[in-house]
Amino acid sequence: MNDNKFSMFQFNSYIDKAISELGFYEPTEIQKKMIPTILRGESAIGQSQTGTGKTHAYLLPIIQSINPEVQEVQAVITAPTRELANQIYHEILKITKFYEDQSIISRCFIGGTDKQRTIEKLKNQPQIVVGTPGRINDLIREQALFVHTAKTLVVDEADLMLDMGFLYDVDQIAGRMPKELQILVFSATIPEKLKPFLKKYMENPIYEHVQPKHISAENIKHLLIPLRSREKIDLLTDMLKTFNPYLAIVFTNTKSMADEVADKLIEKGLKVGRIHGDLSPRERTKMMKQIRNLDYQYILATDLAARGIDIEGISHVINYELPQDLDFYVHRAGRTARAGHSGISATIYTPSDEDALNRLEKMGIIFEYKDLQKGEWVAITERNKRKNRKKQSDEIENKARNLVRKPKKVKPGYKKKINQQVEQIKKRERKLQKRK
Repeated sequence: MNDNKFSMFQFNSYIDKAISELGFYEPTEIQKKMIPTILRGESAIGQSQTGTGKTHAYLLPIIQSINPEVQEVQAVITAPTRELANQIYHEILKITKFYEDQSIISRCFIGGTDKQRTIEKLKNQPQIVVGTPGRINDLIREQALFVHTAKTLVVDEADLMLDMGFLYDVDQIAGRMPKELQILVFSATIPEKLKPFLKKYMENPIYEHVQPKHISAENIKHLLIPLRSREKIDLLTDMLKTFNPYLAIVFTNTKSMADEVADKLIEKGLKVGRIHGDLSPRERTKMMKQIRNLDYQYILATDLAARGIDIEGISHVINYELPQDLDFYVHRAGRTARAGHSGISATIYTPSDEDALNRLEKMGIIFEYKDLQKGEWVAITERNKRKNRKKQSDEIENKARNLVRKPKKVKPGYKKKINQQVEQIKKRERKLQKRK
């Protein structure tokens, strides 16, 4: 008897083999909700935070539904970045390699590759197409790729598609596909501007929203490190050396800052890779290969890398700058502590970050306050402890004053007696607060 909990979906035996090989035992919440719906051929929207197993929530049922005997496009999967498209493609290969009777053909189409060579290879149409919307749309316009036979379209990281301006191409691709089309949209958030697209192509889709139990994974430690009067690059260098990570990713908000920080760290003798939008396609492919081969211990990245790129083994995430869109803090932190491992998300902060840190705390992030002193991590006082103490003190004072009644007949020394009573109540309240 198979005790793997994926057996509830009754996948083909070769998919079961792949699931065991991948080390999956129990489906995640988004997988439990989405897989039966997709297997029934229904359109659906799956909303859940990064790192919850969305990719396999659609890959497993799509591969199950492929007919290997029909040599035509049966499923199209679109992704906003080349790296994510490549990653999805390699996950497909990990599953389809177990199919022994006949091969299931999948192809990855992304910008920055030789278009003419790609067109020549399309004499035989693949059954599963993965790629960036621009390149897929190009190949359809060139009449090299025929998607009119496809039954399923996946729009992965839909909110990022919207941000990067790719929804037009997705719209064009969907327009060339059959009217009775299964559309699967996966996204961490569903912005208002995405809704017209969803309305256009999806009639009463099933909507599954997996509420995060915690705003970020429980096994991530969120550290706050004050800059104080130090040079930021020096503090970062000391942090990286002290952490001595398996693999660390350092986030900046702009490409130019990523390059500037990377160059300074290299000058200080650290082996640093970088991922951002200014790298040429060839450079990006080479860089991802080097990172996967662990040629670098440190990676400088912009938020493009925080979404949709799964680099294995990231033990530390460092925010050199807090992101302007605070949702990206969660996406950045989510690069570590994956697949049951623990991780650290560390942020260098200054007084100007106060508002952003307050908002992150309201979102449910619990920070630990640390500082690096002579190469040692030491716990320090919370940045707002003094402010909280003053607020608490004021509340106790007001409560005590309200509890003390002014006597009807005022006698000499009554104010002194009132103040004594107030002090007694305040002492009692402070003891209660301490116990709590």
